[in-house]
Amino acid sequence: MMGQRALRRPPGLLWLIPLCVLHLGALGQPSEEAASIQGVRGSSVELACGSQPGPLVVFWSFMSLGSLIPRLVAVTNGAESKVEAGASALGAVSMRNSSLVLAELREGARGHFLCQALHQAGGQLHTTYSHISLTVLVPVSKPQVRMSELSPMEGTSVVATCAVREGTEPVTITWQHQAPRGPEATLVGVTERLFHLDPVNRTHLGWYVCSAHNAVNRMSSDEVFLDVIYGPDQPVITVEPPRFTEEGFWSSEKEEVTLSCLAASNPPSHYVWLRGHTQVHAGPTYTITSTSRAHTGLYTCLAHNRHLDTRTQATVQLTIYYPPEGQPSCAVLPTFGAVTLVCTWPGGLPTAQMQWEGPQGTGPTAPSNVTWSHAATQLANSSTFTCTGQHPALALLALCRITLWEPLRSPICQTVATTRDQFIMLSCEWPGGEPPALLSWLDGQQEPLGGSSSSLAVHVLQAREDLAGREFICRGTHPLRVPDPHCQLQLEAPQLAVAEPWVSVLEGGEAWLGCTLLGGMPPAQLLWLGPKHLPVEPGTSGFMLHPEGTQLRLGIQGADPAHHGGTYQCVAHNTLGSRSQSVLLEVLRYPAPPNVTISRLTYSRHRREVQLQWAIRGPGNLTGFLVQQRASVPGPEAGAWETAAGDIKPESRTQRLGGLDPGVLYAFRVLALNHHTTGHPSEALVGCLFPWSKITHIGVQWKAPRHRQVLKHHPTSQVWILPTNPWTSQSLSPSQ
Repeated sequence: MMGQRALRRPPGLLWLIPLCVLHLGALGQPSEEAASIQGVRGSSVELACGSQPGPLVVFWSFMSLGSLIPRLVAVTNGAESKVEAGASALGAVSMRNSSLVLAELREGARGHFLCQALHQAGGQLHTTYSHISLTVLVPVSKPQVRMSELSPMEGTSVVATCAVREGTEPVTITWQHQAPRGPEATLVGVTERLFHLDPVNRTHLGWYVCSAHNAVNRMSSDEVFLDVIYGPDQPVITVEPPRFTEEGFWSSEKEEVTLSCLAASNPPSHYVWLRGHTQVHAGPTYTITSTSRAHTGLYTCLAHNRHLDTRTQATVQLTIYYPPEGQPSCAVLPTFGAVTLVCTWPGGLPTAQMQWEGPQGTGPTAPSNVTWSHAATQLANSSTFTCTGQHPALALLALCRITLWEPLRSPICQTVATTRDQFIMLSCEWPGGEPPALLSWLDGQQEPLGGSSSSLAVHVLQAREDLAGREFICRGTHPLRVPDPHCQLQLEAPQLAVAEPWVSVLEGGEAWLGCTLLGGMPPAQLLWLGPKHLPVEPGTSGFMLHPEGTQLRLGIQGADPAHHGGTYQCVAHNTLGSRSQSVLLEVLRYPAPPNVTISRLTYSRHRREVQLQWAIRGPGNLTGFLVQQRASVPGPEAGAWETAAGDIKPESRTQRLGGLDPGVLYAFRVLALNHHTTGHPSEALVGCLFPWSKITHIGVQWKAPRHRQVLKHHPTSQVWILPTNPWTSQSLSPSQ
């Protein structure tokens, strides 16, 4: 009884260790188990001791690889545990029940672990043995990329190394390469730690990364840039906008042009632009903001790699295109039975491409100048043709149009005499039409006189009298008019006629003499000769010339017998002779008006005014009266008569005159007028002074009528007028 309780009580660790070591075989037949596990350095692993539960005592020992001597690690009786101090070489060792826990696993834990466990079963003790092989895996360290040359020149050799400090084998190596402007790419087939680039070229330029991985982990290196030095290559020149010629590039005037140069190089090239042999720009891009013809020439791009001190160059031809000035010019040349269309647009670089189009389709094409001929029978009136001009410097087509049409009506013939009538110019005109008509002069026998001309034909003849009666014909030709129209004329001396050979007009009136040109070729000139055989010029006082068509009328205003009466001649003259006819102009006077007698003459008190009264005697027409006055001086010293009042109406019989000098004795007379004819003046009357205060009655006697009249004196009147002829005396009262 005492023995069985002693076996169930947990033994102390101090006596348990020698018991397990020295007497393992004394407790009966043991059972054994074996296992292999892996652990990762730095991580944790748990080693289980057998598969039987509830051991009384567990003892763990370790034997490193290549060693035959086990080392104690830990022991436990379930209540307490003991870890050997030297077990720290394996990691952080601890017990969990019967299992051995290795935290922070170290590489020294690689080897064989033995777990001995003491069990009680059926009142007996027996032992179990667990053999565990532990493999400690080491993660790969972060690789490093090493280049034998970080900036090699193209064509040399470079060795790339992927250095991995540690890691459990097998360790697999892969390489990745990324170009500066490309995606990352794995270098297929490169799995070695040493990577040879022989020879190195520009495609090897970029970032390199090596990756290492084993059963534990994968690690990648930092990027390492391989800077391959090369270039510059042959430059490539581009032009914007891109327009190509056989020699190079072209651009339009006043356009922006950009020349770009690219030469592959590392480090990048430095660029210089030359036009001819003169530097115009430094840099890869040269921009001309507004091109002109002066920018035409050779442009050279120089590329320089300063690191290698190498140079390359390329040259292009830039041509500035410009269109011809203005617009295309369309014309049509008349020829007999056909028309030739001509379209020209000279100048420009390159020359413009011209083409005709018409009702019957497309015509020929030619640079700068194109012609197209058509038979006249194939053309209709108002046929329109278009010439288009195409030039690379123009976005739109330039064009001109021409419409064929026949001239209206027919030719018109006329003649003109030159200065001094030395030559006769035959003129024929047929305006309009496209093309213009051809005109030519023929004589009466249909013989040509000179060549043909367009629209206007002129032929000059020496003026001779024997040309009178000869005929001349002008013939016109036009491709759209059949048959040919013509006009003709016959040279002849002038012929004329007067409206009336005798014309009469009253004095002061207006007369018209008419003259008509009846014929004459060249057209004659009409003129009038006056009574003195002198030409009547326009603006001559009293004359008016009124040309109207073939007539020339001569007007005489204010006809005066002394100046205007007589024979006039109308003269017609051309280079072949002269003709004239006469017209007699008779200026008639108006009949004499009736006679006038003054019946009364009265002065005012101060003798500054006088009132006249008269009467008419006898038959005759009258249109007015005229009053004249003069100072009454006896003898031949009497002054001339002056007009005191005119334009007196014919129905008037009185007239008041003012502005008289009281100290002058005046004589007055009255004249009757019939238009420009003046009647006999009345007897002149003279006023005189009387002492009226001493006169009471005055008797006045005259012969017609025969009677006597006695007037009473009026004391306010002091003037008495005596007639100069007693036979025409008048009686006046003193009051007058």
